[in-house]
Amino acid sequence: TYTGLFNEIRTLFAATQEAKARGYGPGRFSFNTKGGRCEACCGDGMLKIEMHFLSDVYVPCEVCRGKRYNRETLEVRYKGKSIADVLDMTAAEALEFFAPVPKIAEKLRTLCDVGLGYVKLGQSSTTLSGGEAQKLMMARALYKDAPVLVLDEPTAALDPIAENEVYEQYRRMAAGKTSLFISHRLASTRFCDRIVLLRDGGIAEEGTHETLLAAGGEYARLYEIQSCWYQPGYQGGKQA
Repeated sequence: TYTGLFNEIRTLFAATQEAKARGYGPGRFSFNTKGGRCEACCGDGMLKIEMHFLSDVYVPCEVCRGKRYNRETLEVRYKGKSIADVLDMTAAEALEFFAPVPKIAEKLRTLCDVGLGYVKLGQSSTTLSGGEAQKLMMARALYKDAPVLVLDEPTAALDPIAENEVYEQYRRMAAGKTSLFISHRLASTRFCDRIVLLRDGGIAEEGTHETLLAAGGEYARLYEIQSCWYQPGYQGGKQA
């Protein structure tokens, strides 16, 4: 739902012969609205058991068995798969399944490109890690056909390895577009064609990564300090 991918999938299911015969529209395949969802769990697939002084416990719904939809909705199938089956697919599996559908495949390919191919389509966004959430937001920005991209700290929650993976994909997918990239992590800005270092509301330094390092100014000093963060065993200013 966050990427808009689910709208396309629900429309695809509503276009099947079985759905048309039953008079089902795209809304029938939403787990957030009445009609197609399982009312026992309100489309969550899980039931919460309050433990009072302990953390709440979640168990699969006994009616839909975690599938989130009622029996009638699950009887509608696209290429042999129900809507619940699709939500249980990973992005990589769904990309192969929906390869003939360009609108869906494009978004799935972007999710896979930023390293989210293992995430299931029906996974709640609240269960994603900080890094996964960042990748998801970047994927949504990249697949939109906008001439200008504005990215504010897009890799703040990523480790150095994941950051490099995301940026390699970002550079490939953002080719030909103008990007305004805001970051406090200078290891990220080294990819930029032009770097502007701001201080006290004004421009302190500007240029390419190489020219700023060669100048030996504030950018070079900050980059040297931050480079230590990426070294094995770094512990707050000293090596372990």
